Amino acid sequence: MAIKSLDELKKIRDASKKKVDLREKGESTDNMIELLVGMATCGIAAGARETMKALNDAIEEAGLDNVKVIQVGCMGYCHSEPTVQASIPGKEPILFGNVDVDTAKNIIDKYIISGELLDDHVLNRTFRKA
Repeated sequence: MAIKSLDELKKIRDASKKKVDLREKGESTDNMIELLVGMATCGIAAGARETMKALNDAIEEAGLDNVKVIQVGCMGYCHSEPTVQASIPGKEPILFGNVDVDTAKNIIDKYIISGELLDDHVLNRTFRKA
């Protein structure tokens, strides 16, 4: 990609700075969706870096500004790495396993945007009685 003007370069810089600031400082809003990506050795060996990149790319493509992706250590599901926990305010956290690049995109498109579970990848599901 060739940068054609100083304004274009400044836009790229500002977008990158916004991503870094969000990753480092987080955001303190009550309706922020958090995606925790297991980045321990087992997760990285299974492809968690690619999963995390796919999540960030899908969030950017969808124009979502209320979703942050956070690196965490081992979640205890080494047999199902890469793992991603989706925490949506007001809902029980859902832990997804075996999250490859396509599944990461589906987590954003189907679960975060449409509210549809990816049953083949859900590792935990707790139900509360009303």
